[in-house]
Amino acid sequence: MEDNDTLRRIADALERLAPPSQAWSDLEVADAFVWRADVESLEPVTAVNRVALGLLQGIDHQADQLLDNTRRFAEGLPANNALLWGARGSGKSSLVKAVHAEVNRAAAEKLVLVEIHREDIGSLPRLLTLLRKTERRCILFCDDLSFDDSGDTSYKSLKAVLEGGIEGRPANVIFYATSNRRHLMPRDMIENERSTAINPSEATEEKVSLSDRFGLWLGFHNCNQDTFFAMIAGYVDHYGLKISEEEWRAAAVEWSVTRGARSGRVAWQFIQDLAGRLGQRLVDKD
Repeated sequence: MEDNDTLRRIADALERLAPPSQAWSDLEVADAFVWRADVESLEPVTAVNRVALGLLQGIDHQADQLLDNTRRFAEGLPANNALLWGARGSGKSSLVKAVHAEVNRAAAEKLVLVEIHREDIGSLPRLLTLLRKTERRCILFCDDLSFDDSGDTSYKSLKAVLEGGIEGRPANVIFYATSNRRHLMPRDMIENERSTAINPSEATEEKVSLSDRFGLWLGFHNCNQDTFFAMIAGYVDHYGLKISEEEWRAAAVEWSVTRGARSGRVAWQFIQDLAGRLGQRLVDKD
């Protein structure tokens, strides 16, 4: 009897230590999710951290292209995977989230935004297996995507998803990524691949061609002062901040100089500081 009790306790302990069984979230409960690769589950996001599309200044061309592409996808028409690359803080990830919200305002069937973290790219095949089970159309989104380590082979999972592989990308899934690099890898990594490979040209092409598998490339650059002021003016008006244009312009110039840059991110940080000093809350009027 004692032996049976011991075996039962061991079995119970092992069950508690075992990894959780594959979890699945009902995609009808929300329009945005975060992929948790460790438990193979989609965690609903009830309130997405984003700004309205109309508040994103200086990127009209990029916004129009991504909006058109996303609308076609929502309507079941052919659409491209998109790579948004360029300067830090220039509005790349903000645009993806704003476009998702804008398209869903008028879409009969709302799109699902699924975020996958860079470190979980290797789990893409498992995530796609789950997304094939739903009829909902999904934007798979990876922010700040790049590959720095020559030993990192997770890019191969992404490469297969974008175009290759036997199964390929599910018809109900499109992939959007942001990156500070146009080719998703630093120059020294490209040179290292070339110098150590048996066939240098093919080894380099394998990684550089990853970005070529995105059908839509959208470049983002640092903004000039007029665009920077337009960003701030939009926020001031949207949130009803009680300050004259002359006052906030002078403060904005000083803020950008101390930050050494002008970008959408710097403009938003300025607005948060300004609202705090004015004693006003940033309450979205929408």
